[in-house]
Amino acid sequence: MTNRYSRILEIIHRDVKPALGCTEPIAVALAVAKATEIISDNCPGICSEGWRLSAPLRIEVAVSGNILKNGMGVGIPGTGMVGLPVAAALGAVCGNSSCGLEVLSGLSAEAVARARELVASGAVSVGVAPTDRLLYVKATVSVEGGGSASAEVDPHAYAVIEDDHDRIVETSFADRILMSSESGAAATERSSGDDGLTVSEIYDFALNVPFADIAFILEDRSLNLALAHEGLSGHYGMEVGRAIRENQREVFGDDFMSYAMGMTAAAADARMAGCTLPAMSNSGSGNQGITVSMPVVAYANMYKVDDERLARALILSNLVAIHIKSYLGKLSALCGCVVASTGSACGIVWLQGGGYDEICYAIKNMAGNITGMVCDGAKTGCAMKVASGVSCAVQSAVLALRGTCIPSTDGIIDDDVEKTIRNLGAIGSAGMKAADRMIMDIMLCK
Repeated sequence: MTNRYSRILEIIHRDVKPALGCTEPIAVALAVAKATEIISDNCPGICSEGWRLSAPLRIEVAVSGNILKNGMGVGIPGTGMVGLPVAAALGAVCGNSSCGLEVLSGLSAEAVARARELVASGAVSVGVAPTDRLLYVKATVSVEGGGSASAEVDPHAYAVIEDDHDRIVETSFADRILMSSESGAAATERSSGDDGLTVSEIYDFALNVPFADIAFILEDRSLNLALAHEGLSGHYGMEVGRAIRENQREVFGDDFMSYAMGMTAAAADARMAGCTLPAMSNSGSGNQGITVSMPVVAYANMYKVDDERLARALILSNLVAIHIKSYLGKLSALCGCVVASTGSACGIVWLQGGGYDEICYAIKNMAGNITGMVCDGAKTGCAMKVASGVSCAVQSAVLALRGTCIPSTDGIIDDDVEKTIRNLGAIGSAGMKAADRMIMDIMLCK
């Protein structure tokens, strides 16, 4: 394997990973869990086994506006509750920071009950941090009275996450810095984001990398398909996926498009409503991971695609999404399903026999179709946007396979697919900043 292939595999492993719950509240839970563990490590006298379930904890969380926006209305796994306060409380009561984005795996009824008590008692506060970063969490945890009436100083610790949902860049105990690394932004700049990937290189890699080196990506199918089946069998959120599947013959049509829409939306239904199954995320987003993979998995299921071809299609889809996302940042005013469904359009094109040119056509068709769909926070309604993204992906793929591509005379489309991607990124990262602020103002004033 070449050094370049090894580097691309590192990018995939970095940005495609399991995540339990919406990643914005999970980032909050992760920071709180880390701060609580620091207290445990430094206060053996008060931190006996199980102390977190009974200690008089106080939790203060400061987050960027985009974290707040994406955490206000989304379900927290296993709780039946929404929002950042309960995620923070769970991080303190039972979170395990070594699990990363699966920090809340293995919830117990006792832990959920204690987290509810902390929130109800006012022990958890969440506010907006004075930062320009799009992804920022600072979680401070203290034990009131040091866990006893005789203590003079409350043990306290904090942890800071920046720029990636699971990148802890600073920790402190009792006002003493324990760890301070370069910020996520600096680390990302140093490693050149997606390391200069192009659609041409992604296409070459997906087709030629040894199957044994990418077989791991089939876990994408396992995790997200399980979420889809859970969404179809249960009553989650708005039940968008179930509605599509149950009306497949009479309304939507008994075809691949409606099957892909229903399965993908069902996975998003379950995840946004607090299902306790993990998603395989992409670029820090579970919904993006679902949307980048489930249409491709749906095609493979319907048309009996073998594992190697599915793996290559999933690699193609995930890498295209990572590449586009590198121009947007982990959080933006642009809905992630625009990026993710563009990736899945590419995977579908390739599975149907298309080549590099047709993949470029699909990307341009998507950019000219749904660029501008806003992100107004994570919530159960995201399943509808996911379904819309899948519909556009299938349309774009069909047109691309016919040799039809939106011309460069139209809008943001350029003859060069890389310039088209940069144009999309500029709109989402810079052009929509005012829209992002307005969306947050509207949400906070409701």
